[in-house]
Amino acid sequence: MFTGIIQSVGAIRQATPIGADIQLAIATHKLDMSDVQLGDSIAVNGVCLTVINLGTNHFDAHVSHETLSVTVGLDKPHPVNLEKALRLSDRLGGHLVSGHVDGVGEVVNFEQFGDCWRLDIRAPHSISKYIAVKGSICVNGVSLTVNSIANDIFSINLIPHTLEHTTLQSLASGHRVNLEVDQIARYVERMTLWETEKPGESESKEQNHHD
Repeated sequence: MFTGIIQSVGAIRQATPIGADIQLAIATHKLDMSDVQLGDSIAVNGVCLTVINLGTNHFDAHVSHETLSVTVGLDKPHPVNLEKALRLSDRLGGHLVSGHVDGVGEVVNFEQFGDCWRLDIRAPHSISKYIAVKGSICVNGVSLTVNSIANDIFSINLIPHTLEHTTLQSLASGHRVNLEVDQIARYVERMTLWETEKPGESESKEQNHHD
């Protein structure tokens, strides 16, 4: 689990194809790696990855073809947002983030208003129902608050501090971003659907899915 509060802007130094998968070599820059061990999880642009090789200022991660097919920004060298996994004793400054991307959105507008910036993103229609005004959403690993939403386009206000300490400052219209919706919304939907299901219906569907 993560919070969406970025701890460092690192960089993918190398992306090496391994069949349909990729192995990443990631420079961590200011991220404190003293308490990281092999097998730990680190969110890279909002994607939970496992540390398979470790150094004082870098780590390697294996990215499966499945992960590559549902995310963006993991296939070539460029700056990335980094966050180590949450500990139970940590402050929860953002919101609970799993690092499992729900969909890829597209930036449709990014412009300055006074000292802040407005970021408009078109979300995949399939996840728009989970996005609510004043609710939380994770964009490339950054926990943000939704200011407004119309159809599939939601708007966010970015303060200078957020832009200074994340890769969001480099966004522009047409860029694609990783989105993870608030987990509470997904559980509410599941509970609502459960009320309308007949006993044994979920198990039957799951069995048919695997047959």
